[in-house]
Amino acid sequence: MNRIIGPQVTHSATSAVTNTALEVKWLTVDEESAGQRLDNFLIRHLKGVPKTHVYRIIRSGEVRVNKGRAAADTRIEMGDVVRLPPVRISDRVAEKAARPAPGREFPLLLEDDALMAIDKPAGVAVHGGSGVSFGIIEQLRQARPQAKLLELVHRLDRETSGILLVAKKRSALKQLQDQFRERETGKTYLALVQGSWPEKLKVIDSSLHKYLLPDGERRVKVTTPEDPDGMRSITLVKVSERLNGCTLLEVTIKTGRTHQIRVHLASQGHPIAGDDKYGDFEWNKTLNKQGLKRMFLHAWRLQFTHPTSGKRLELKSNLPPELQLFTNHAKPKPSTPSV
Repeated sequence: MNRIIGPQVTHSATSAVTNTALEVKWLTVDEESAGQRLDNFLIRHLKGVPKTHVYRIIRSGEVRVNKGRAAADTRIEMGDVVRLPPVRISDRVAEKAARPAPGREFPLLLEDDALMAIDKPAGVAVHGGSGVSFGIIEQLRQARPQAKLLELVHRLDRETSGILLVAKKRSALKQLQDQFRERETGKTYLALVQGSWPEKLKVIDSSLHKYLLPDGERRVKVTTPEDPDGMRSITLVKVSERLNGCTLLEVTIKTGRTHQIRVHLASQGHPIAGDDKYGDFEWNKTLNKQGLKRMFLHAWRLQFTHPTSGKRLELKSNLPPELQLFTNHAKPKPSTPSV
């Protein structure tokens, strides 16, 4: 069974001009949404509506900008009036919309008018989808209903902890995402890997190919440079500390591919401790018994230019207590001097 609903406008960067007809809604674009693509604008406001349907109503002309048809990649401007038609959603989606994510604040490393830097805990997705009802961004929006805009600048895997940027202004979001896209940021992770990492292996330059398992789960593998589906990926590695049976690495990524660090390190025969997708499963079982209950990958340091002040910033997130404790236990015991 389907229901017809009007668009849900949550944390909107727009205001309704009129709503005389229940079936149709008109929104006026304000400063925070100016410059955004029409499709992204609609996806934000038509919560729970499949993207395929969003593109269908754009192509059909049901969505209008200033009373005229517009393409998905049209950039909306401040003062534009966007017509949103009624849309059908399933009962399941309607029920999900009726049960919003619980509001939650997260530890902060930095916050100002333009952005937030969150110290993300492991085990929490950054956003809902793929079997996850909600993530950090949905919880933040519920906790801060007064916020005009809260958007993820980048992403971290669910089991990865550390620095996560959230934009509070559309201009800051665009500026920061441009920095990530142009590789103007410095992103360094701490990763504990199996075995003794070769001191001479400092650069991994291997193409990565993303594919799906039969059950639809996403996976990534190293492929040849000739593979047309492969994406060139560069990872820099520095040994931080040698421990019993493993090595703590500082890993800096020059490209931001899906699962890049996990796949690159595993491809060299040194998988990340606790990695349930690309790791050594028997070793993981041993580590679990020793107290490591999660993947040892932490977004430790982030360098970027502040979108408002233009100042170059460097943020650091200390290892979470459970990872620091495991590292301490894995340190080589000092040898007893002979008498």
